[in-house]
Amino acid sequence: MERRYPHKDAEHSMTTAFPKVRIGSTIADVERMITGKAKTFETLDYIYVVDGGTLKGILSIKELFDSSKSAKVDDVMKTSLVTAHPMAHQESLAYLALKHNIKAIPIVDKGMSLMGVVPYNRILDIFNEEMHEDALHFGGVFVKAEREYTLEKSSVLSIVKRRLPWLIVGVLGGAVVASVVTSFEYVLSDLLALAAFTPVLAYLSDAVGTQSETLLIRGMALNPKLSFSKHLSKEFKVAVPIAMVCALLLAGIALVGWGKWMLGFIIGASMFLSIIAVVIIATVLPFFFRRFGIDPAVASGPFSTMISDIATIVIYFLVASLFLEHLVVA
Repeated sequence: MERRYPHKDAEHSMTTAFPKVRIGSTIADVERMITGKAKTFETLDYIYVVDGGTLKGILSIKELFDSSKSAKVDDVMKTSLVTAHPMAHQESLAYLALKHNIKAIPIVDKGMSLMGVVPYNRILDIFNEEMHEDALHFGGVFVKAEREYTLEKSSVLSIVKRRLPWLIVGVLGGAVVASVVTSFEYVLSDLLALAAFTPVLAYLSDAVGTQSETLLIRGMALNPKLSFSKHLSKEFKVAVPIAMVCALLLAGIALVGWGKWMLGFIIGASMFLSIIAVVIIATVLPFFFRRFGIDPAVASGPFSTMISDIATIVIYFLVASLFLEHLVVA
């Protein structure tokens, strides 16, 4: 049978071996059904109440045995449902279960027809798999079977092949940074103090960008329909005070340490603009990757660091070149 959805969707992870009863059934009916079919079920955490195939409610085993045998499931079941679409990425299932503290996720179509259930053991597998994959992606290691990637089981050649591609990209990015620095050589020759602040500017902007990316990728997993414009607006509002504090601190250090107010202004302005730029980059890249069906985690790690470093260095030396004359005089 041909699969309708990609390998990592909810439909791939669900089971059809779960307890379900028709609406109007009594608790006694449910108990008899479970007793007779318990061995055929892959999950027994919840009983799913349906009406002609449409999911209407859920009740737990605890609620089942705490209720009167004559009571109807309609009166006991919970109608506030946490569900997922069959095309939802499996990572969202793990975060849904954690967020709502539930042990299984029912999979329904647009009409709320119950198609299957992702059980607790599969949710744990997904969480482990996705965390492992994202950890590797953040480090720039890309493999087809992430759960099987270990130093002990993998050959030296396979490890090199998995780790080298983004490092090569990083080398090329470093070459771009080097060419940018060279093109602004006249700036550094007039005041070497500017060079001393290059690493700290790059580090702080990268750190802020990594924070933004991590929170965004987690948000995408929890909410696949996360709005780009709303998230960018929120990140910008957060980035402004962070950028101001970092800029003022660095500007103060430059002023006290070198006694040049213009140096402090250049460092502070560059830090502020760099953080704003990197936060925008860190927000745009994951959405861009997701738009083309690529795991947003790919946007993190070496690739994002390279883009952020280039942006930070360009901004720094552009600001310095604009105020170089005043800096030398000051």
